[in-house]
Amino acid sequence: MKKLSDLTRIIIVAALIFSVVTFVPSLELGREAHPLIHLKPGSRASTPFGYSPEQIRIAYGLNQLSATGSGQTIAIVDAYGSPTIIDNLIVFDKKFRLPPAILKIVYPEGKPQIDPGWATETSLDVEWAHAIAPSAKILLVVARSSASSDFITAIDYATSHGAQVVSNSWGVDEFSSEVCYESHFMHPGVVYVAASGDSGAGVEWPAASPNVLAVGGTTLAINTNNSYLSESGWSESGGGTSTYMAMPSYQSQWSSIDSSAHRRVPDVAFDADILTGVPVYDSTPTSGQSGWFQAGGTSFSAPVWAAMIALVDQGRTTPLTSFNAITDLYSLAVRTGRAGYRANYHDINKGNNGYSAKVGYDFITGIGSPKCNNLIPNLTSVLE
Repeated sequence: MKKLSDLTRIIIVAALIFSVVTFVPSLELGREAHPLIHLKPGSRASTPFGYSPEQIRIAYGLNQLSATGSGQTIAIVDAYGSPTIIDNLIVFDKKFRLPPAILKIVYPEGKPQIDPGWATETSLDVEWAHAIAPSAKILLVVARSSASSDFITAIDYATSHGAQVVSNSWGVDEFSSEVCYESHFMHPGVVYVAASGDSGAGVEWPAASPNVLAVGGTTLAINTNNSYLSESGWSESGGGTSTYMAMPSYQSQWSSIDSSAHRRVPDVAFDADILTGVPVYDSTPTSGQSGWFQAGGTSFSAPVWAAMIALVDQGRTTPLTSFNAITDLYSLAVRTGRAGYRANYHDINKGNNGYSAKVGYDFITGIGSPKCNNLIPNLTSVLE
């Protein structure tokens, strides 16, 4: 039984919900997805370490904004979930003095078994989405397994139950029929975000979708006052050219990067290196350990970008739609000229994941990491 003080720290709406599943016509969606979280070896500790929410907020200019995600719903889609996510979030919030979270947990196809790796992934996604957009509602949609077909069911549930942004910290190898599933990412007023992968050069789905904001990874360095110092492309950040998806119109300005006419990944980036990672609290034992871990991976980058979209939507009359939002992000790098590019993004030109980072777009960091103090207000004011 929870103490009253714990209950006042977090507002929980837990639900077990069953839904009718639309037939998914490809056996390829039965393939297993993997979480894109990395834990620093030996990082388990009784106290948190890694960059704190305050340090991340200062480094990327989030501390200069008044938006908190009020009135918005961020959906986190994970397999298996975490049996301790409520307690984990309470501990995380208390440590970093975050306001109570509004968390709703749903199981569209029934409550699944426990998987320790996915439990830690779930904790990372939920804790950091809340850290970046502390007033947003969080809808944790738990897929019954890591089969991609179950993820599609979870994504559809999130879309139809009020989410303005859907975060996906998982991926599978591309498959020939992936273009058949674009309709799942094309709903008005919803932005879909996915991690680009943690295995270096190479493209995964759903990040390959032109209707999904693909988020790559960086290695972040900060000054002693927590301000931004530098970034390089993380060596394990996923990226490259899709095998099956055609190049979307918003990438046409960057077509000279190679001769392919296919979709490029990622679009944008954020800190992901395990060595410059962040604290996550998980009391479900992982490899026999529990407590505070230092985590990284594009699993961290994706929910942070999802939370930033919630900050943007808070200031808009109508929420962003995925393809248009990605187009707007590229437009703020292209149409505003070099000065505008530098005002909105850190253009990262160092690092290698099999591809080399370079000025402008590259296959490690996309068009760069955000200068949120400028990018979020500018994206908020874009008309669609």
